[in-house]
Amino acid sequence: MRIGAPGAEKPVIRVDESHYVDVSDLTPDFDEKFFATGGLDLLAAPVADRVARGELHSFAGERIGAPIGRPHQILCVGLNYSDHAAETGQAVPDEPILFTKSPNTLVGPNDDVRVPRGSTKLDWEVELGIVIGRRASYLDTAEEAAEAIAGYLVVNDVSERSFQLERGGQWAKGKSAETFNPAGPWLVTPDEIGDVRDLGLWLDVNGVRRQTGNTKTMIFDPFFIVRYLSQFLVLEPGDLINTGTPPGVGMGHTPPIWLKPGDAMELGIDGLGSQRQRVVAPR
Repeated sequence: MRIGAPGAEKPVIRVDESHYVDVSDLTPDFDEKFFATGGLDLLAAPVADRVARGELHSFAGERIGAPIGRPHQILCVGLNYSDHAAETGQAVPDEPILFTKSPNTLVGPNDDVRVPRGSTKLDWEVELGIVIGRRASYLDTAEEAAEAIAGYLVVNDVSERSFQLERGGQWAKGKSAETFNPAGPWLVTPDEIGDVRDLGLWLDVNGVRRQTGNTKTMIFDPFFIVRYLSQFLVLEPGDLINTGTPPGVGMGHTPPIWLKPGDAMELGIDGLGSQRQRVVAPR
């Protein structure tokens, strides 16, 4: 985890719901350099020692930041659940659809989501996020892809559909406004997860369940996605990949449901924690 004010978060390891180990003396951040130098492995022994000695801190209402520093890139896979493709009226893709989000969309899991100027169709998307743990290119197998993954987290791929679909066909336009990628609360390493291909996802808007899904209905699973993307570009340590959303997005309802200032989104994934964002007015 990373806790503290925006731009001043410190890296910590969550021990349980009430306690954490401060590792800010061991690494300045969970960023590209941390992952590239094997930081996860290097932290294991000192964190275990501190837990054994009882060197724990109690959470005291600190803001939770995104669990990783700003990544080199945020890559996204579209229409990766067959039932979500159906609700949008689009065909199931033969290969992963790739688009990007600006890295500065990354915010904490409970930070406000700001409506961009000119927005008319603001939407939600609960997704499984993948964080890359080492530089990876031309991976040959799913096993190699799995070894390149540092961990998983909850993300909300907030989307402005009129920008995305009605302004020249460039998805990035509808995906990259400020605050459009809440992430966290934790980065969970693969050893802490049973089967990443069988995790439940959910999202509520104003207390009403809007999305219910499971990663087992993904068209392309996380290992395929990482291997596939490595054939087209170099994945850097700390890169974030958003892997697609299950059905129930706002534009999939009849009539569509769009977010407005004052709305609250709550979302989560089995074993990866939950988020809550308030929608606020444009600047």
